[in-house]
Amino acid sequence: MKHPENDPKYVGISVNKGVAQPPTVNPYLKRRPKGVKRTVDEYVEGILSGDRVILSQAVTLVESSLPSHFEKAQAIIEKCLPHAGNSIRVGITGVPGAGKSTSIDTFGMHLLEKGHQLAVLAIDPSSELSKGSILGDKTRMERLSNEPNAFIRPSPSAGSLGGVARKTRETIVLCEAAGFDYVFVETVGVGQSETAVHSMVDFFLLIQLAGTGDELQGIKRGIMEMADGIVINKADGDNIPKAKMAQRHYSNALHLFPLPESGWSPEVLTYSGYYGLGIVEVWDMVHRYIDFVKQNGYFTRKRKEQSKYWMFETINERLRGSFYNDPEIARLLVQLEEEVLQSRKSSFVAAREALDTYFARHSFPKK
Repeated sequence: MKHPENDPKYVGISVNKGVAQPPTVNPYLKRRPKGVKRTVDEYVEGILSGDRVILSQAVTLVESSLPSHFEKAQAIIEKCLPHAGNSIRVGITGVPGAGKSTSIDTFGMHLLEKGHQLAVLAIDPSSELSKGSILGDKTRMERLSNEPNAFIRPSPSAGSLGGVARKTRETIVLCEAAGFDYVFVETVGVGQSETAVHSMVDFFLLIQLAGTGDELQGIKRGIMEMADGIVINKADGDNIPKAKMAQRHYSNALHLFPLPESGWSPEVLTYSGYYGLGIVEVWDMVHRYIDFVKQNGYFTRKRKEQSKYWMFETINERLRGSFYNDPEIARLLVQLEEEVLQSRKSSFVAAREALDTYFARHSFPKK
């Protein structure tokens, strides 16, 4: 562009050339004009072709709470569903500090070296005060983060574990349609998340530690009964004897539980995620389990039960959302809450009044 200010007759005035536009960080990124949105078919086509950018954007739609995004996400999922279901889904849980992220990094590299493609979906706990999440799982999966055949997606629980679990279940469908033949789902490692993740995976892996005090504290009936395999992490150096002792304790405890519906007797192994020791043995166990349940028909039966479970969970969530998003109910709840706090009504009477009002507004028969 020619600047008239640079004419010799203008003494003391000049305009320098601007800085050249630097190249994009990703030379293969195709920029779309602002305001142009992808259609459902464009999303589906991109996902099926393995486009990670489009897959990420589709997952964002799934996680969005906007009604318009919900409808679009459901249409995408429905079209991807025939192309899904061909992966091995592994749930990974353990107490904070057990080394889940480090183990996933090591497990993932093992699978990638075998020629597989891996998607890692991590449910990250949100602060009850600020409602924010760190979403720092990628920083603890240094090697996987740099692998083209790995896709890592942390999702904030945002105070609604059931909601994020359903969205994770739907994200699994998208990842499978994109060609990932292994899907890891990492739990937050506290309370109800294990039950939610157990209802969407084929193999549930419990990571434990040794040498942290009373080993029997880790033997909790609920989580132990859900586990298809237990691994003792950090079995290296001076910690190996403690890990072996913990292995014996957990193995003895498992014999006290009834045989799972799958017919598989859960195994207890030791390994070191940091040093990569015992990784092959862990995955031999996973593959033996998958072969075992496919032969006896439990694999297919379990997936059908999971689909039915999530149908009812989705119904529950939509009903709950419909109740709390009703403007009249929202106003009534403020009034009822004040009456409960002032002891003019009991909690149960107030709840019944709110529900009766909601049922009357939507022409539901009273119970």
